[in-house]
Amino acid sequence: MKTSPGLNWLTDISVFAVGRLPAHSDHYYYTSMDEAREGVPMQLRTYLNGEWKFAYSVNPQQRPANFFETAYSCVGWENITVPGHIQLQGYGQPQYVNTMYPWDGHYEIRPPEIPSDHNPVGSYVKYFNVSENMQNRPVYISFQGVESAFYVWLNGEFVGYSEDSFTPAEFDLTPFLNDGENKLAVEVYQRSSGSWLEDQDFWRFSGIFRDVYLYTVPEIHVNDIHVRPELDSTFTKGLLTVDLKVQGNEPTKIAAELVDDKGNVIQIAYAEKNESKWSIKMHVDKPALWSAENPYLYRLYVKLYNASGNLVEVVPQKLGFRRFELIDNIMCLNGERIVFKGVNRHEFNPRRGRAITKEDMLWDIQTLKRHNINAVRTSHYPNQSYWYELCDEYGVYVIDEMNLETHGSWQKLGKVEPSWNIPGNKLEWEPIVMDRAISMVERDKNHPSILIWSCGNESYAGEVILNVSKYFKRADPSRLVHYEGVFHNRDYDDTSDMESRMYAKPSDIEKYLNENPKKPYISCEYMHAMGNSLGGMYKYTELEQKYPMYQGGFIWDYIDQSIYKKDRYGNEYLAYGGDFGDRPTDYGFCTNGIVYANRKLSPKMQEVKFLYQDFKLIPDQTGVTINNESLFTNTADYELEYVLFYEGNELYRNTLVADVEPQSVGRFEFILPADYKQKSGEYCIHTSLKLKDRNIWAESGYEIAFGQYVFQVGTSEIALGSGHLRVVQGDVNIGVHGKDFIVMFSKSVGSLVSLNYAGREMISTPPAPLFWRATTDNDRGYSQGFDSGQWYAASLARKCVNIELEEEIDRVSITFTYKFSINDDIEVKTTYTVNPDGSVHVKSSYFGTKNLPNMPIFALSFKVPAEYNQLDWYALGPEENYSDRAMGAKLTTFKNHVADNLSEYVMPQESGNRTGVRRVSVTNQDGYGMKISAVTEKLECNFSPYTAFELENAQHIYELPNVHYTVVTIAGKQMGVGGDDSWGAPVHEEHLIKADQNIEFECLIQRV
Repeated sequence: MKTSPGLNWLTDISVFAVGRLPAHSDHYYYTSMDEAREGVPMQLRTYLNGEWKFAYSVNPQQRPANFFETAYSCVGWENITVPGHIQLQGYGQPQYVNTMYPWDGHYEIRPPEIPSDHNPVGSYVKYFNVSENMQNRPVYISFQGVESAFYVWLNGEFVGYSEDSFTPAEFDLTPFLNDGENKLAVEVYQRSSGSWLEDQDFWRFSGIFRDVYLYTVPEIHVNDIHVRPELDSTFTKGLLTVDLKVQGNEPTKIAAELVDDKGNVIQIAYAEKNESKWSIKMHVDKPALWSAENPYLYRLYVKLYNASGNLVEVVPQKLGFRRFELIDNIMCLNGERIVFKGVNRHEFNPRRGRAITKEDMLWDIQTLKRHNINAVRTSHYPNQSYWYELCDEYGVYVIDEMNLETHGSWQKLGKVEPSWNIPGNKLEWEPIVMDRAISMVERDKNHPSILIWSCGNESYAGEVILNVSKYFKRADPSRLVHYEGVFHNRDYDDTSDMESRMYAKPSDIEKYLNENPKKPYISCEYMHAMGNSLGGMYKYTELEQKYPMYQGGFIWDYIDQSIYKKDRYGNEYLAYGGDFGDRPTDYGFCTNGIVYANRKLSPKMQEVKFLYQDFKLIPDQTGVTINNESLFTNTADYELEYVLFYEGNELYRNTLVADVEPQSVGRFEFILPADYKQKSGEYCIHTSLKLKDRNIWAESGYEIAFGQYVFQVGTSEIALGSGHLRVVQGDVNIGVHGKDFIVMFSKSVGSLVSLNYAGREMISTPPAPLFWRATTDNDRGYSQGFDSGQWYAASLARKCVNIELEEEIDRVSITFTYKFSINDDIEVKTTYTVNPDGSVHVKSSYFGTKNLPNMPIFALSFKVPAEYNQLDWYALGPEENYSDRAMGAKLTTFKNHVADNLSEYVMPQESGNRTGVRRVSVTNQDGYGMKISAVTEKLECNFSPYTAFELENAQHIYELPNVHYTVVTIAGKQMGVGGDDSWGAPVHEEHLIKADQNIEFECLIQRV
């Protein structure tokens, strides 16, 4: 009997799959062993990706309702690319919202209602001919991802309907095929009852955004395979159980070969039939074990033979032996306590949205491995199958999260209010929710990288989600189950095998761990990496070795969700929420990545790589102690290199063989030149572990871990030369003249106004005290502008109230005293001392003042001509760093340009700072300029094309003015950037600047 599709299905929660085939494993299959071994593209699959005919309608009433009919002509329609989002191809409007539903403020509706006058419809048509190798065989179609609901017709006949944007929907086309050309019609709706379950923190798109392909099967076909490689408690004996669902003719024989990673057949077995299921068992003695550190994969070849004894199908299935379990309330992999050094990852590309490519995924997996990230949470939906294949092969632990988030149904303006939460205890929602869980498990069950199933994200708690958890445990006892939402309702605590929280402060985590916990703890989201962030991450990673039941966390998140757009002049920029006229919107809250949307590394990654190191290198003057925190890797797999530096210059380099077993500590002595300490000054010993051999994610010699030891021998003195200084006291100006230089001070301006070396003027605008930095996203989140805005005003509203001149034989000192309009008690003194060689010693002092808010920065800032844009550093780097995000920075020499210090945060903000500055030169292309050196305490410095106030006033990079200057900022101290969250968590106490404390810094400016 034919089924008549209806638009009422869109709001009927009992209708979510009509004519859809049951979910099954994502395995490959071939008709010969040669093809199976080589892993060539499947010959029994034809992709329909590419150009489709397309019509866009803003709502169902305006759609071409009969477009699926064979007589309906689509000749004049536009083309659209599949896979791809409708809203990124010139139709409709991208919209970014976080917790609220995208129709909030437009429609007063409750689940499962949807807007009727604004529910964009995409009408897709694809004409195709069945390929020769599919003739006279069954033909199926697979949609790997369609958002959010769609109807399918072939040659005018209704085929089926499906909801769930992120798992495959497959249909049997065989009854509807024509011998020649076929017309495939797909009607995609942006809104459906499923939209209430897809309130993730992401851009709201719609369309066919993953692969679409036709496939056929041999006369006998493995429709589903479930491989279960199990280990005994000694981890030395493996039992491989393989369950097969076979369709088509009855096979006469099913044989299986288990092959190691060298291609050697280690075992052969034959399937036995038990009722409708075929099963294979293999006992494997001392199997190689799979882990992220050593992702050892076996390959199983399942071969099916027909009644004539001919081989008709081969299924190659990769598998890994590993055992993941709770031992004494601690999560253990192969018997060892695991620590997740993870990230949350959206699928995203700035041009293609969530329609990412294999190249994107390859770049991502290699980036994770290069930066010591060992785990990913698929926030908050199942990813493309290829991603799990990469995680299996490269070695990354996965929390596989089902497509469920109903955030806006229970949290309003940050407060928990679950009066109409779904699914909650509304059992009428259970079938549609359970369908998503089943689809994920059935597709992904064979991937060894998946250690944990997740019941979704931020959907509060209740009986429905508890039942999902119970299903996971029944269907797959080999994995644990995660769900964070029970934190809000402990009546459903059994839903999750682990305590999982979001953005808990380190002290909150310690409180839990010190109160006799029953479950291990993970931070499923922590370190909200929005803009210039990730400060204080070390406070979390320090817990890893302190508390066995603290088992790591997942940074939010991996990649910025920003989209390319053009400004009014046609220049591309990365846009965020609201830039497309989308309302409501959550604006820049989509830019939380440790990788920029264009897949360039953010400077935050420097800190991640260091804090996620498995190997802690602790050098001193005679050797290095290595704490090997890995689970299964000996450091002998790497080359240990140590390098001796003097004042940033390399003196000596050597290598050692360092053999430290996992979970052990080893000590190794250096061989250094006997007389290397002859010179007074600063020495640094840099130690690193580097790859001995090239692997699939990095070249040989790649540094995976480092540690440094810095020490001083004697005292360092800067030679200031000798000579005669001539002082000219004018009515307005005080000039200090020497050999080939003039330093001039203005009594009216109240500052240094000229630094002229050999006729080259360095000062474009005079130095002035600076108390304000361009607010970061985190600063805005905890109202820095409101709480500390007085310092913004103080940086602009000052008055020089006193000038003191002191002349000596070999130096001239001028001290300026400043008062500030916001509070007459604030006083800053800046003293410039001119030396015979033309160098200027600068000392700036702030005198602590009570009853004032925390100070963002205490610095001197001035401008030099923009031609001075070449920087040569001896400081902590090479990437930007701050007091609370400097552990991953190295003491090193490096060069960059001033423009490089404007980090690519989508919203302009403070960036480019370096701590631990010993010296830095700013020069022009000819090498002329100035050098700034620390005198006593190390400095913080920034060289930017823009002032803090220009950055403050811009919402996008394109709004910044043309570059006219290099802005030099020399700081005694800048507050940290924070990052516990971006909506109220302040910078940790020890990284704040208290206004009631004295602050002083000194530097020396010299000509270059």
